[in-house]
Amino acid sequence: MSFRHLEPRTGETTAQVIRFALWPIAILTVLNRVIVKAVNGNITDDFRPVYNAALAFLNRREVYTANFDSVDPHYLYPPSGTLIIAPLAVLDPERSRWLFIGVNAVAVIVALYLLLRMFELGLSSVAAPVVLLAAFSTETVTNTLIFTNINGLILLGEVLFMMLLLRRHPYWSGAAIGLTIAVKPTLAPLLLLPLVRKEWRVFVTAVGIPVVLTLLAIPLSVDPMAFVSHTVPYLLETRDYFNSAIVGNGLYYGLPTALVLALRAVFAVMVLVSLWLLWKYYRHDELFFVTTAGGLLLVASFLLASLGQMYYSMMLFPLIMSVVLRNSVMRNWPAWLAVYGFLSYDSWLVGRFPEFGRSIEYLRTTWGWSLIIVVIFAVLVGRYLTARREGRLDGGIDPAFLLDENTTSPKPVPATTAGTAATH
Repeated sequence: MSFRHLEPRTGETTAQVIRFALWPIAILTVLNRVIVKAVNGNITDDFRPVYNAALAFLNRREVYTANFDSVDPHYLYPPSGTLIIAPLAVLDPERSRWLFIGVNAVAVIVALYLLLRMFELGLSSVAAPVVLLAAFSTETVTNTLIFTNINGLILLGEVLFMMLLLRRHPYWSGAAIGLTIAVKPTLAPLLLLPLVRKEWRVFVTAVGIPVVLTLLAIPLSVDPMAFVSHTVPYLLETRDYFNSAIVGNGLYYGLPTALVLALRAVFAVMVLVSLWLLWKYYRHDELFFVTTAGGLLLVASFLLASLGQMYYSMMLFPLIMSVVLRNSVMRNWPAWLAVYGFLSYDSWLVGRFPEFGRSIEYLRTTWGWSLIIVVIFAVLVGRYLTARREGRLDGGIDPAFLLDENTTSPKPVPATTAGTAATH
């Protein structure tokens, strides 16, 4: 018998070595988040009010009875969302929660795989274990599983929406985002993408599915209009706890109203200018446009609206993944400083310096979202000014080195896959 067959497989390239090293670490990190941290839970429990609402709905009891004077998690889904989550109450609370954790974990993993395929990367690429490990190390995925909320499924809906939009399947693309909107409107800003692209068929299912589910839910609910009279006013309020939006931090720190309005106005202008530049110069570079403009729309809604919570940042994964594109706005260190701010699971609470630590901990998501808007604005405006100075606006605003590559390469790589084909 030859013992050489027992020798571990040896990486022949640096990429193989990295894959061998990262796959076991990534898989064990996923298992730790799912079967240890998530099952252990936390004092914050987003699942309990959802389960209670589902149970009340199935037993023909009132659903919208939350006491909004407390800071505990509340049930805020509309009747259409109640109809969708109602099957959770078929099981007992513990097993239902475990199932919900598993479903969201699988949804995140599937969404990450689809993201890889969007950028023409496969499971054999170095990116696969890197993306899996990075995602499950973030605050947003970790706390989505620990708190047991639906954000994993919302992320899957977002990625499906973008992928199907790019592949010209408008009805299915609309269905993907429509199902998420029926539960919570987090992704609603993304509907601006098919709107400006004049892809009207997307709206048939994107709007139609929530409407149909609402019409089905109303006769099955005891108090459907209480959502409008009781819950909607609370949703329109700005709260000063667990709120990383500018207005939320403004309330918490007692900032003057004029200063809060000025900050929101400044960032709104940067967002509008960036969106205009993206539309004018990048709308035909579809993968770059959809992921960059989509990420910008979402981060703007988190920062500038009345409520933004850190674990919403999961929806920025497509923007972050766009770093593999040669013309990505993410290819600079300030962008990744911003990513650390809104994705890191690190705690900055310092026992010996409580005020200092508390300020960093409470504000880092806000400055992370703010910085990523500044980065996108600065990169795009910088490219525009450079192209105008060099007299080449008619050819776009990509950096000159990218234009040189495109003119000298014998086999140009399509814009939607630039920089990714070689990583297979």
